[in-house]
Amino acid sequence: MFEDQTFTNEAVPNSAESATGTSPASADLFRTAADPDLTEDLALALLKRPDLPPEILEKLAKNINAIRSRKVRIALASHAKSPRHVSVPLVRQLYAFDLVKIALSPSVPADVKVVADDTLISRLKALTLGERLTLARRASGRVAAALLLDVNNGDGKIKTAEVKGGKIKNAQTMAYETRVMHTALENPRLTETLVINSVLGSDAGADLVQAVAQHAKWSCRREIRAALLRTKYLSLARALEFSHEIPASLLHELLASSRLPEQIKHQLRREQVEKT
Repeated sequence: MFEDQTFTNEAVPNSAESATGTSPASADLFRTAADPDLTEDLALALLKRPDLPPEILEKLAKNINAIRSRKVRIALASHAKSPRHVSVPLVRQLYAFDLVKIALSPSVPADVKVVADDTLISRLKALTLGERLTLARRASGRVAAALLLDVNNGDGKIKTAEVKGGKIKNAQTMAYETRVMHTALENPRLTETLVINSVLGSDAGADLVQAVAQHAKWSCRREIRAALLRTKYLSLARALEFSHEIPASLLHELLASSRLPEQIKHQLRREQVEKT
């Protein structure tokens, strides 16, 4: 029934006009979206129209045959005009790497991208290490920041094996998790603000603090150095290095809220006094 059907670029009226048939083009679109025999290819062709109104998209979302297609669900969730009560539930049903595609698509509304990121972040622990490593490279900055906390051994000491969630976690697995964290630090979408929030978070361990403090890109930034001076695990050597470029008044303020060991804070204060 679709052989002679073409989609025009005419403006599409609202659903009331479609229902009454006042616009032939609009009525055709409405009937196409509702057709139980709608094919994947035709549904995708329909969804390529950026001017498609919410009423047509909502009707398409109710088309049981069309919505079975993974590609159609992604396109429908990604469409800029999709109503939120349509796009948000669809996003939450997508696979991990489909969520990455949604979050990085320039045409997807910002609030839908946030839902995609939040959904993916909530699933990270259920993903394999290989999947997390790929996400560390390719996902959004928010997901990369979440993966910075993929390793959390508290004191930063790598143990031969530890029990976590009733399972044995060996040194090889922990080394792979560390690789995920280091890969996330190289993610081009990771921002300074996200790195600062990660190292200052309650879940940040010694491994993350040390990795950021030694990173060629992030360790050179003044705001990140200031944040690292407020953490618990920064080494004395790095703390002394970072404190040299910070004014005495700001350093005093940072150390007042810092979680560094008292002996390191004492040494930093003494260094400042000797400089002046």
